[in-house]
Amino acid sequence: VQLQASGGGAVQPGGSLRLSCTSSDSRLSGYVMGWYRQAQGKQRELVAHISSWGETNYVDSVKGRFTISRDNAKNTVYLQMNNLKSEDTAVYYCSANWGEAWGQGTQVTVSS
Repeated sequence: VQLQASGGGAVQPGGSLRLSCTSSDSRLSGYVMGWYRQAQGKQRELVAHISSWGETNYVDSVKGRFTISRDNAKNTVYLQMNNLKSEDTAVYYCSANWGEAWGQGTQVTVSS
């Protein structure tokens, strides 16, 4: 499955962004989907994931600020990011089925 991520950008601390991950492949609806991020000089980490039936899980550092969701009719997974902090700065990647497929990454920069 091919994935395309979008929605990154530069925002001030406290701002919001919504990332999208789309595919033309309808099999996306049956996959566990995840958002990962990789900050400069650090390892890639799993930020959030959502099962095919909508169960979600988050890394502790984003709980209460980020929300992962999916619209299977649109073959799209979202990551709503609120109250962004400087430490959220990273390249964000979407992935299907725990790394079987990856999107191209989208840069998120949080800076005043």
